[in-house]
Formats: sequence, C-alpha cells, structure tokens
Amino acid sequence: MRARLPLMLVLAIAISAAGCQTIGPASIQRDRLDYAGAIAGSWREQMLLNIVKLRYFDAPVFLEVSSVISSYTLQGEVNIEAQSYPFSTSTGANNTNRRLGVTGTYTDRPTISYTPVTGEKYIDKLLRPIPPQAIFAMVQAGHPADYILSLTVRAINDVFNYSASPARTRREDPAFFQVIEAIRRIQQAGALGVRIEKSGKEERTFVFFRNKVDPDVEKDIRFVRETLGINPDSKEIRLTFGLTRRSNDEITLLTRSMWEILAELSSGVEVPERDTAEGRATATPRLSGRPRALPIAQIHAGSEPPASAYIAARYREHWFWIDDRDLASKRIFTFLMVFSSIAESGAVPQVPVITIPAN
Repeated sequence: MRARLPLMLVLAIAISAAGCQTIGPASIQRDRLDYAGAIAGSWREQMLLNIVKLRYFDAPVFLEVSSVISSYTLQGEVNIEAQSYPFSTSTGANNTNRRLGVTGTYTDRPTISYTPVTGEKYIDKLLRPIPPQAIFAMVQAGHPADYILSLTVRAINDVFNYSASPARTRREDPAFFQVIEAIRRIQQAGALGVRIEKSGKEERTFVFFRNKVDPDVEKDIRFVRETLGINPDSKEIRLTFGLTRRSNDEITLLTRSMWEILAELSSGVEVPERDTAEGRATATPRLSGRPRALPIAQIHAGSEPPASAYIAARYREHWFWIDDRDLASKRIFTFLMVFSSIAESGAVPQVPVITIPAN
C-alpha cells in the first residue's frame, strides 16, 4: 500500500498539469503590451522610412495591421505501463515493472493580417487636408496652439507659414509666427474657446475669445483680430477651410495634408552628399532664416547602425535614425500618430475573413 502512494500522487499531479491548466487569461497582460509595443514601433519605422523616401522621390507606402489573433495550444499526455511476472522461487516474491511517462506540447500560432492603404483610403489618409475643426479640437484639448498650427497650417487668413517643400518653397510672412504665438498665450490664459453647432447634417465650428481678461491677453486678442482682419465686435468667429476669408467674422485655415506634413519634415533628413551630387535625392532647400519655432525632425544618416536611436530604418544601403536624446524630434512622431488618425475618413476598412481552427 505504501509503494502505491507515491505513484498515485505523481499520477494525480501529471493529470492535473495536462488537463486542468489554462493559459488564456495569463496571456492577456503579456500579449496585449507586447503586440501594442511592436505595432507602435513598426508604425514609427514605417513613417520614418516614408519621410526619407520623399527626399528620393519615392512614393510613401503604408501597410496597416488590421487584426492580430493569438492562438495557443497546450496538450498533455500521461502514459502508464505495468508488467507483472509469476512468482519467482529465487527471490520469493512477485516481480512487477512500472513505467510512468508524461509529455507536453505548447504551440503559439499568431495570425496577423495586413491591409495596404490604397484607393479612397489612400486619398483620405495622405492627400486630403486635415479638417480645421480637428486642428482646433487638439488646441482646445490643451496641445500648444503655436506648435500645432505651425506644423499643420499653410496659411491663416492669407498669412502664410514657412515651407521647405520643393513644390511650395517660401519664407513665412512676418506676421505668421507672431499670430500663432499670440494665440498660444491666449490659450494659456484660458481665454480661447471652441464651439460646435450642428444643424441637420451641417456642422459649423466657432472660435471665441473671453471678454474678461487681463490687459496683456486683451492686447494679444486685439493683435490677432487686427492682423487677421477680424471684426473687433464679433463675439464668435466661424472656422472654415480655405485661403481667403469671405467675411470679417471668419478664421480661414489653409491646412496641410499628411503628405504635405511628411514632405515638410523630409527637409530635416541628412541625405548623404553622394546621393544629392548624383541626382538620386533632392537637396535641402537653402532658405536663410528658418524660424526656430518651426517643428522639424532631425533625421541622421550613416553607413553603420546607430548606437542610441529612438527609431531607425535602413534604406538604399544607409541607416537613417532619430537620436533617442532628441526630445523635439521624438515629439514630432507622437503628433504624427495623432494627425494620421485624424486624417482617417472614419470608414471601417474591409479586413480579410479569417478562420481559426479549433484545437
């Protein structure tokens, strides 16, 4: 009886391990964070690569991760074998041989689906200008107005921003950065508001300034109104898209598309001199007096993998990267992810039908 007890105990443990364990709940915390980090990292690499491509006149290509499904299989098997022999006259006892075997199999089969951005979705994501309402919604949410506007806007009421894009290379109008810096100070004082009005299918957005403010903020509000040609008595100013305002109670934003934003950021790529000399890539526009307030991503280049990189990508036998200590450039990529989401049309893309086998 005593000899059987250890065997039964081992058998019970083996059966429990083989048939009663579950790995589903324990995998959620691990998989969710790991997949989220991997998708975010690959998104940044893809965005960096597309910025570099624009300097070489290569078209940006986007491939989205449309679904991630993790399928696990845990199988266990217990083998017991016993052989008994007749009574032995030499030993004076029955001879019995016992064999216990336990085997297990663990299989991880992730199914990841990719959707290329093409057709109407490509137009919505890259070529369609970002809606002015979405830009001021970000400002209302607390993002710095001067930073957001300098990155996403070509002009405000016919007052133009700086541009390094080959198609639109130009210096900024002197009043542009003065206006957006004044809007930033008004925002910091809590004197800037946004209101959305819906009438049927039509949606209108209004910007307004608080009346009771201190003298410095009042001076900034007066400067913005005068520079942009806004009626000083207008309590609410309609926000619209375009180049020139139609009335003196409008703020008209000529916004950029994601393609234009990427083209502007591509001017910060350190393209190897040999590539520009041989005509493989465009040279950096040589405009003196680039505004210091203009957001720009410093993208370095080299023949060897970088030692300390926030993000790196290999293209045409060169490495391109952003230094992990460059907070300003890292901040650009955070906003690019937000702008990329804003540029979406809101339509749910058609994803492949996936059949997961039951194990």
